[in-house]
Amino acid sequence: MALEFARQLKIWRGHRRMSQLQLALEADVSARHIAFLETGRARPSRTMVLRLGEALDMPRAERNLMLDAAGFRPAYGRRSFDDDALAPVRRAITHMIKGHMPYPAFVFDRHWIILDANDSGRSMLAGFGLSEGDSFIEFLLRPGQGAALVENWGEVAAHLSSRFRLEAAHLGGDAVLEEAAASLAREAAINSNADHGDLPPVVPVRFRFAGDVFPMFSAITQFGTAEDIALADIKIEMFFPADAATEQLFLQMASRQAGSGSL
Repeated sequence: MALEFARQLKIWRGHRRMSQLQLALEADVSARHIAFLETGRARPSRTMVLRLGEALDMPRAERNLMLDAAGFRPAYGRRSFDDDALAPVRRAITHMIKGHMPYPAFVFDRHWIILDANDSGRSMLAGFGLSEGDSFIEFLLRPGQGAALVENWGEVAAHLSSRFRLEAAHLGGDAVLEEAAASLAREAAINSNADHGDLPPVVPVRFRFAGDVFPMFSAITQFGTAEDIALADIKIEMFFPADAATEQLFLQMASRQAGSGSL
Protein backbone atom coordinates (compact mmCIF):
# COMPACT_ATOMS: atom_id res chain seq x y z
CA MET A 1 0.00 0.00 0.00
CA ALA A 2 2.85 2.38 0.85
CA LEU A 3 4.41 1.64 -2.54
CA GLU A 4 1.19 2.57 -4.35
CA PHE A 5 1.13 5.89 -2.48
CA ALA A 6 4.80 6.43 -3.38
CA ARG A 7 4.04 5.75 -7.06
CA GLN A 8 1.09 8.17 -7.13
CA LEU A 9 3.06 10.88 -5.34
CA LYS A 10 5.88 10.64 -7.89
CA ILE A 11 3.40 10.69 -10.80
CA TRP A 12 1.65 13.80 -9.51
CA ARG A 13 4.93 15.58 -8.82
CA GLY A 14 5.75 14.86 -12.46
CA HIS A 15 2.37 16.22 -13.59
CA ARG A 16 3.13 19.48 -11.80
CA ARG A 17 6.76 19.51 -13.01
CA MET A 18 8.09 20.04 -9.52
CA SER A 19 11.37 18.81 -8.13
CA GLN A 20 11.44 17.08 -4.76
CA LEU A 21 12.91 20.27 -3.30
CA GLN A 22 10.13 22.43 -4.78
CA LEU A 23 7.44 20.13 -3.42
CA ALA A 24 9.16 20.05 -0.04
CA LEU A 25 9.15 23.85 0.12
CA GLU A 26 5.46 24.01 -0.87
CA ALA A 27 4.49 21.36 1.70
CA ASP A 28 6.82 22.73 4.41
CA VAL A 29 8.73 19.45 4.87
CA SER A 30 12.29 18.38 4.07
CA ALA A 31 13.31 17.23 0.60
CA ARG A 32 14.70 14.12 2.27
CA HIS A 33 11.25 13.25 3.63
CA ILE A 34 9.75 13.64 0.13
CA ALA A 35 12.44 11.30 -1.19
CA PHE A 36 11.67 8.74 1.53
CA LEU A 37 7.94 8.95 0.77
CA GLU A 38 8.55 8.37 -2.94
CA THR A 39 10.68 5.29 -2.30
CA GLY A 40 8.36 3.83 0.33
CA ARG A 41 10.94 4.19 3.10
CA ALA A 42 8.58 6.46 5.03
CA ARG A 43 4.81 6.22 5.53
CA PRO A 44 2.78 9.44 5.45
CA SER A 45 0.28 10.53 8.06
CA ARG A 46 -3.23 11.47 6.96
CA THR A 47 -2.34 15.13 7.54
CA MET A 48 0.76 14.78 5.35
CA VAL A 49 -1.26 13.24 2.49
CA LEU A 50 -3.70 16.14 2.60
CA ARG A 51 -0.85 18.65 2.81
CA LEU A 52 0.85 17.12 -0.23
CA GLY A 53 -2.45 17.09 -2.13
CA GLU A 54 -2.83 20.80 -1.45
CA ALA A 55 0.78 21.55 -2.41
CA LEU A 56 0.32 19.66 -5.69
CA ASP A 57 -3.04 21.32 -6.37
CA MET A 58 -4.60 17.91 -6.93
CA PRO A 59 -8.30 17.52 -7.73
CA ARG A 60 -10.32 16.31 -4.73
CA ALA A 61 -11.07 12.94 -6.28
CA GLU A 62 -7.35 12.30 -6.78
CA ARG A 63 -6.63 13.31 -3.18
CA ASN A 64 -9.12 10.64 -2.09
CA LEU A 65 -7.20 8.07 -4.14
CA MET A 66 -3.95 9.17 -2.50
CA LEU A 67 -5.53 8.80 0.93
CA ASP A 68 -6.78 5.33 0.04
CA ALA A 69 -3.33 4.33 -1.24
CA ALA A 70 -1.85 5.44 2.08
CA GLY A 71 -4.46 3.45 4.05
CA PHE A 72 -6.81 6.27 5.08
CA ARG A 73 -10.50 6.90 4.48
CA PRO A 74 -11.52 9.47 1.84
CA ALA A 75 -11.82 13.12 2.90
CA TYR A 76 -13.98 14.49 0.09
CA GLY A 77 -17.54 13.59 -0.88
CA ARG A 78 -19.33 13.71 -4.22
CA ARG A 79 -22.88 14.94 -3.74
CA SER A 80 -25.53 15.06 -6.43
CA PHE A 81 -26.44 18.57 -7.54
CA ASP A 82 -29.90 18.29 -5.93
CA ASP A 83 -28.51 17.25 -2.51
CA ASP A 84 -29.96 19.28 0.38
CA ALA A 85 -26.44 20.24 1.49
CA LEU A 86 -25.95 22.08 -1.81
CA ALA A 87 -29.15 24.13 -1.52
CA PRO A 88 -27.23 27.35 -0.61
CA VAL A 89 -24.93 26.77 -3.59
CA ARG A 90 -27.88 26.27 -5.95
CA ARG A 91 -29.42 29.51 -4.67
CA ALA A 92 -26.11 31.31 -5.26
CA ILE A 93 -25.90 29.97 -8.82
CA THR A 94 -29.50 30.99 -9.52
CA HIS A 95 -28.79 34.45 -8.14
CA MET A 96 -25.73 34.80 -10.37
CA ILE A 97 -27.25 33.66 -13.64
CA LYS A 98 -30.58 35.46 -13.13
CA GLY A 99 -28.74 38.62 -12.16
CA HIS A 100 -26.79 38.39 -15.41
CA MET A 101 -29.92 38.94 -17.50
CA PRO A 102 -30.48 40.07 -20.19
CA TYR A 103 -27.18 38.43 -21.20
CA PRO A 104 -26.86 34.63 -21.40
CA ALA A 105 -25.30 32.54 -18.63
CA PHE A 106 -24.73 28.79 -18.46
CA VAL A 107 -23.75 26.24 -15.81
CA PHE A 108 -21.52 23.33 -16.91
CA ASP A 109 -19.96 20.33 -15.24
CA ARG A 110 -16.41 19.02 -15.66
CA HIS A 111 -17.10 17.70 -19.18
CA TRP A 112 -19.15 20.70 -20.29
CA ILE A 113 -22.52 19.02 -19.83
CA ILE A 114 -25.21 21.72 -19.52
CA LEU A 115 -26.60 21.79 -15.97
CA ASP A 116 -28.56 25.05 -16.03
CA ALA A 117 -28.95 28.38 -17.81
CA ASN A 118 -30.80 31.67 -17.40
CA ASP A 119 -33.65 32.65 -19.74
CA SER A 120 -31.39 34.25 -22.36
CA GLY A 121 -29.12 31.22 -22.19
CA ARG A 122 -32.05 28.87 -22.69
CA SER A 123 -33.14 30.89 -25.71
CA MET A 124 -29.66 30.46 -27.22
CA LEU A 125 -29.64 26.74 -26.41
CA ALA A 126 -33.04 26.27 -28.00
CA GLY A 127 -31.72 27.94 -31.15
CA PHE A 128 -28.89 25.39 -31.17
CA GLY A 129 -31.25 22.49 -30.50
CA LEU A 130 -29.74 21.97 -27.04
CA SER A 131 -31.14 21.71 -23.50
CA GLU A 132 -30.04 20.74 -19.99
CA GLY A 133 -28.19 17.43 -19.92
CA ASP A 134 -26.68 17.84 -23.40
CA SER A 135 -22.93 18.00 -24.06
CA PHE A 136 -21.67 21.33 -25.38
CA ILE A 137 -18.44 19.61 -26.46
CA GLU A 138 -20.29 17.05 -28.58
CA PHE A 139 -22.36 19.86 -30.10
CA LEU A 140 -19.29 21.88 -31.10
CA LEU A 141 -17.55 18.87 -32.61
CA ARG A 142 -20.34 17.87 -34.96
CA PRO A 143 -18.95 18.03 -38.53
CA GLY A 144 -19.15 21.59 -39.81
CA GLN A 145 -21.01 22.81 -36.72
CA GLY A 146 -18.40 25.21 -35.36
CA ALA A 147 -17.67 26.88 -38.68
CA ALA A 148 -21.40 27.28 -39.41
CA LEU A 149 -22.12 28.77 -35.99
CA VAL A 150 -19.06 30.96 -35.38
CA GLU A 151 -17.60 33.34 -37.96
CA ASN A 152 -14.09 33.28 -36.41
CA TRP A 153 -14.20 29.55 -35.69
CA GLY A 154 -10.47 29.05 -36.32
CA GLU A 155 -9.29 31.28 -33.48
CA VAL A 156 -12.14 30.25 -31.16
CA ALA A 157 -11.36 26.55 -31.73
CA ALA A 158 -7.69 27.24 -30.95
CA HIS A 159 -8.60 28.97 -27.68
CA LEU A 160 -11.00 26.19 -26.69
CA SER A 161 -8.37 23.56 -27.48
CA SER A 162 -5.89 25.32 -25.16
CA ARG A 163 -8.53 25.66 -22.45
CA PHE A 164 -9.45 21.96 -22.56
CA ARG A 165 -5.78 20.93 -22.51
CA LEU A 166 -5.17 23.07 -19.42
CA GLU A 167 -8.25 21.66 -17.70
CA ALA A 168 -7.15 18.10 -18.52
CA ALA A 169 -3.63 18.82 -17.25
CA HIS A 170 -4.98 20.17 -13.97
CA LEU A 171 -6.95 16.95 -13.52
CA GLY A 172 -3.86 14.86 -14.16
CA GLY A 173 -5.32 13.66 -17.45
CA ASP A 174 -8.88 13.42 -18.72
CA ALA A 175 -9.68 11.43 -21.86
CA VAL A 176 -12.83 13.40 -22.72
CA LEU A 177 -11.12 16.79 -22.52
CA GLU A 178 -7.92 15.59 -24.21
CA GLU A 179 -9.85 14.12 -27.15
CA ALA A 180 -11.88 17.32 -27.48
CA ALA A 181 -8.70 19.43 -27.36
CA ALA A 182 -7.12 17.37 -30.13
CA SER A 183 -10.25 17.61 -32.31
CA LEU A 184 -10.48 21.36 -31.78
CA ALA A 185 -6.80 21.78 -32.65
CA ARG A 186 -7.51 20.08 -35.98
CA GLU A 187 -10.54 22.35 -36.48
CA ALA A 188 -8.37 25.38 -35.74
CA ALA A 189 -5.79 24.29 -38.33
CA ILE A 190 -8.46 23.74 -40.99
CA ASN A 191 -10.20 27.05 -40.27
CA SER A 192 -7.15 29.19 -39.49
CA ASN A 193 -7.25 32.87 -40.35
CA ALA A 194 -4.35 35.14 -41.24
CA ASP A 195 -3.11 37.60 -38.62
CA HIS A 196 -4.62 41.01 -39.34
CA GLY A 197 -2.90 43.15 -36.74
CA ASP A 198 -2.77 43.62 -32.99
CA LEU A 199 -4.72 41.19 -30.83
CA PRO A 200 -7.83 42.58 -29.09
CA PRO A 201 -8.08 42.61 -25.25
CA VAL A 202 -10.28 39.48 -25.47
CA VAL A 203 -11.07 37.23 -28.41
CA PRO A 204 -14.80 37.50 -29.06
CA VAL A 205 -16.95 34.60 -30.24
CA ARG A 206 -18.60 35.97 -33.37
CA PHE A 207 -21.88 34.05 -33.42
CA ARG A 208 -23.87 33.85 -36.65
CA PHE A 209 -27.56 34.44 -36.01
CA ALA A 210 -30.51 35.40 -38.23
CA GLY A 211 -28.25 36.38 -41.12
CA ASP A 212 -26.01 38.64 -39.04
CA VAL A 213 -22.96 38.29 -36.79
CA PHE A 214 -23.05 39.07 -33.07
CA PRO A 215 -19.73 39.13 -31.16
CA MET A 216 -19.61 38.14 -27.48
CA PHE A 217 -16.97 37.36 -24.89
CA SER A 218 -17.30 35.40 -21.68
CA ALA A 219 -16.10 35.10 -18.09
CA ILE A 220 -15.97 31.79 -16.21
CA THR A 221 -16.60 31.51 -12.47
CA GLN A 222 -15.85 28.53 -10.22
CA PHE A 223 -16.23 28.02 -6.47
CA GLY A 224 -12.90 28.83 -4.90
CA THR A 225 -13.46 27.02 -1.59
CA ALA A 226 -15.32 23.96 -2.88
CA GLU A 227 -14.40 20.74 -1.06
CA ASP A 228 -17.09 18.57 -2.68
CA ILE A 229 -15.73 16.76 -5.75
CA ALA A 230 -18.64 17.51 -8.08
CA LEU A 231 -19.02 21.10 -6.90
CA ALA A 232 -15.33 21.81 -7.54
CA ASP A 233 -15.89 20.90 -11.20
CA ILE A 234 -18.87 23.22 -11.79
CA LYS A 235 -18.26 26.18 -14.11
CA ILE A 236 -20.54 29.20 -14.61
CA GLU A 237 -19.94 30.89 -17.95
CA MET A 238 -21.44 34.35 -18.44
CA PHE A 239 -21.47 35.97 -21.88
CA PHE A 240 -21.28 39.71 -22.52
CA PRO A 241 -21.96 41.68 -25.71
CA ALA A 242 -18.85 42.86 -27.52
CA ASP A 243 -20.63 45.61 -29.45
CA ALA A 244 -23.76 47.77 -29.31
CA ALA A 245 -25.71 45.67 -31.83
CA THR A 246 -25.26 42.51 -29.73
CA GLU A 247 -26.29 44.37 -26.58
CA GLN A 248 -29.41 45.59 -28.36
CA LEU A 249 -30.19 42.03 -29.49
CA PHE A 250 -30.28 40.74 -25.92
CA LEU A 251 -32.28 43.72 -24.69
CA GLN A 252 -34.87 43.03 -27.38
CA MET A 253 -34.93 39.32 -26.54
CA ALA A 254 -35.48 40.10 -22.85
CA SER A 255 -38.26 42.55 -23.72
CA ARG A 256 -40.06 39.92 -25.80
CA GLN A 257 -39.67 37.34 -23.04
CA ALA A 258 -41.07 39.80 -20.48
CA GLY A 259 -43.99 40.55 -22.78
CA SER A 260 -44.79 36.86 -23.14
CA GLY A 261 -44.66 36.40 -19.36
CA SER A 262 -41.75 33.96 -19.44
CA LEU A 263 -39.59 36.06 -17.10
